[in-house]
Amino acid sequence: MTFFDRHAIQTFRFVRCGFDPATGVAELAYAFDDGPELVETVTVPGAPFALEGVRAAAVGRALRLLHLIAGVSYYKAAVPPRIRIDGYAIDAATARLLEQVYLNGLGEFAYRNGLDLHGRIRFPSEGGEGLAAAPALGLAPRAMVAIGGGKDSLVSIEALRAAGVDQTVAWVGGSQLIRTCAERTGLPTLNIGRALAPALFEINRQGAYNGHIPVTAVNSAILVLAALLTGAGQVAFSNERSASYGSLIPGTGEVNHQWSKGWAFEQAFGEHVERAVAADLHYYSLLRPLSELAVARQFAKNDHYDAHFSSCNRNFHILGEKPAQRWCGLCPKCHFVFLALAPFMPKTRLVRIFGRNLLDDAGQAPGFDALLEFQDHKPFECVGEGRESRAAMAQLAERAEWREDALVARFAREIRPQLDPAELALEPLLALEGEHRVPAAVWERVRANFAA
Repeated sequence: MTFFDRHAIQTFRFVRCGFDPATGVAELAYAFDDGPELVETVTVPGAPFALEGVRAAAVGRALRLLHLIAGVSYYKAAVPPRIRIDGYAIDAATARLLEQVYLNGLGEFAYRNGLDLHGRIRFPSEGGEGLAAAPALGLAPRAMVAIGGGKDSLVSIEALRAAGVDQTVAWVGGSQLIRTCAERTGLPTLNIGRALAPALFEINRQGAYNGHIPVTAVNSAILVLAALLTGAGQVAFSNERSASYGSLIPGTGEVNHQWSKGWAFEQAFGEHVERAVAADLHYYSLLRPLSELAVARQFAKNDHYDAHFSSCNRNFHILGEKPAQRWCGLCPKCHFVFLALAPFMPKTRLVRIFGRNLLDDAGQAPGFDALLEFQDHKPFECVGEGRESRAAMAQLAERAEWREDALVARFAREIRPQLDPAELALEPLLALEGEHRVPAAVWERVRANFAA
């Protein structure tokens, strides 16, 4: 391909999208200006799919939604001033959703690259405010549950199991770690393939803008398509209420690394799916009314996944027989999961999971300070709020088995005296509260489990 000059590019194009029911392969094509096509594929197992009538039309609408959201991976390479959609039109409401997803989902990307995307992202729309409302398809009450290999999705899966909800465990990509966790559930699984356009990697080598994208938004659109193909009426994620809060950057404001895991995205995307794709396809996060600490408490009740789960971003691709190989012990995710679980499980069990005691390593102080929002901002990672980390650390400072550990003792000695004792209470953070989109029948069955 010709040399990629991000500054010279004027237009990002959504060229075409298509789905082959015989193979289960969706093609998503993009281009910059009049350059070559960048073609991504998404493969849903289970083909051939019998598609006709209203279901075929709904799959077409879901495919276009996926085409538009997955384009963020390519748009970010140059963030050109114009966006063009070839071959089909979108209404004003869809354009607003996409602008919200691109602007907020690329918030960290923009911050790190010194870009201001406000007012720059404009999706062309036609046909006024909205097309005719999408019909109901008669989908089954089965839930397609996204699994990521960490504690959160496993809490959702076990809560739905206890509530008697039929479910399929689904994930995107080739992670062996996620596959191992999924198989450990003993439930039906669906491993969806996603292959980015090969040319994207060459573009990156030639100086394209790069950085974090709203991957949960992309995976949400993929699972909506897969749910329609397999007849599932629910798409369930496992994002807790803490995901709605970002990092407060001096001089910049709030930047949320996990915006597409937050309530604003869930609400906007879920409402759009029911309005514009299928009226009886319900997208929600089962854990939205829970804090990270409440999720940790739920996970600690069951040791079935102790030797299989991992939330570590650095070591996610490394597998081994020893639990220590699934946790690097150095990244913000390792720090936070260790701290969040510590108040709710025996110390011996937690150290066995991680292979070491992270709170007895004085060299890890800067990492834990960032979680506490002490002399630093919350890391750009999927971690809980600063007040949750402070409450967890305050709990440990009161417990004989933890209080002598280096970082707990340091917290008690140097940090706690600077904090308001009223803000260190754990119980208020464990309450179920806030808005959610969980279907009423499901929530009634899982609520008691979460409150216990």
